[in-house]
Amino acid sequence: MRLDVLLAILGMAAATYACRAGGYVVLRGRRPPRFVQAMLQHLPGCIFVAFILPGVVAQGPLHLAGAAAAVLCMALTRMLTLSIIVGVGTLWALVALLPA
Repeated sequence: MRLDVLLAILGMAAATYACRAGGYVVLRGRRPPRFVQAMLQHLPGCIFVAFILPGVVAQGPLHLAGAAAAVLCMALTRMLTLSIIVGVGTLWALVALLPA
């Protein structure tokens, strides 16, 4: 392994650790306001959607319909496995039934 690559990886690991540990150090003695707590609980889902949605939209309306079906199923049932099956099944059915 090249030294510059190893140093970059170690630097990124150190920065990640510093950010995480710094948050614990800063908030150790304090409890964040309720608004901040609510925001932090929803943040992972927002980040996931921000990464996934552009790729889904770029694939076209059939993929977007499959994703919408999965999201709707998840909102109604809160069952992850069923939501994945519904989303993939919807996309599969649309691709099979509609001409490309």
